[in-house]
Amino acid sequence: MARVFAVTNQKGGVAKTTSVASLGAALSELGCRVLLVDLDPQACLTFSLGLDPDVIELSVHDVLLGRLSPGLVVRRTEDGPDLLPATIELAGCEAVLLSRTGREHALRLALAEIDERYDFILIDCPPSLGILTINGLTAADEVIIPLQCETLSHRGVGQLLDTVHDVQRLTNAELRVRGVLPTLFDARTAHGRAVLADVSARYAVAVLQPPIARSVRFAEAPGSGRSILTTARRSRGATAYRAHARALLAGSATGAASDPRREGGGGAVARGTAGSTPRTASAVPPVPVPGSTPPGGSPARPPVAAGVVAGMTAGAVVGAAAAAAAGTVSRATSR
Repeated sequence: MARVFAVTNQKGGVAKTTSVASLGAALSELGCRVLLVDLDPQACLTFSLGLDPDVIELSVHDVLLGRLSPGLVVRRTEDGPDLLPATIELAGCEAVLLSRTGREHALRLALAEIDERYDFILIDCPPSLGILTINGLTAADEVIIPLQCETLSHRGVGQLLDTVHDVQRLTNAELRVRGVLPTLFDARTAHGRAVLADVSARYAVAVLQPPIARSVRFAEAPGSGRSILTTARRSRGATAYRAHARALLAGSATGAASDPRREGGGGAVARGTAGSTPRTASAVPPVPVPGSTPPGGSPARPPVAAGVVAGMTAGAVVGAAAAAAAGTVSRATSR
């Protein structure tokens, strides 16, 4: 049976579609049989892989409503993976599903008809926490959370983890969070490094390495209907996604699943690979995010503490150490 991953974040513009297309192409390069599912009514994944959503007659909309078997809708793409495409009709699917019994399981039941054909199924969820995203989470084994390293994207992670907890409790007890995938990352900015470190500490989720560096190559690729692995094969972004694809294939510790459930109102407990010792969010001191208010204090800017290196690249650690030596982070480290 296929391993199913839902790629989701309710904030738009964080590279969900890019990550699904790139990971799918990278897994295909490794010889895996891959199915990509476009669950977003905007159909950006469908367009990015060379299909025109405006002329497609059969889509995932028909599959979710039980009109067609998914095997009749799947399309082949030039980059290797198969695709269950989307059209704008999917926007009306939520309203129809809301009136149906077992609506959260529509995608899971559909994929069960064809999952033996594939090694991996990657689901591109819409930027919302509606019934389509719930379908994606219910059908998945693990969740990957693309995260643009900025405050607004960071704020949505807690809400998403609450939704994951609800799905675990009600529709998919086996669902696990694989980790946060840093996207559009610029290691030169203290803000990006601080947000990434705070996500790891605050929510106790794994930060998947390496981060995906910001590049115009990602914006150029959809124009040719191919992924960055074809249009810019040797770019840093393509290399990074290949590394993540190898980690998915190997099930390595960099993709350790975690449990976002809060225990006793405290921090979340993250579970690593089998036999590992659980760690709590308190194990790493949190880094304030711009606009946040520490207990008993006033809003503070996020210091870049030399000791808080969770999720940073080697270059970011060296930069933080240099800043500490210059005395620019003395207040942060003294705390």
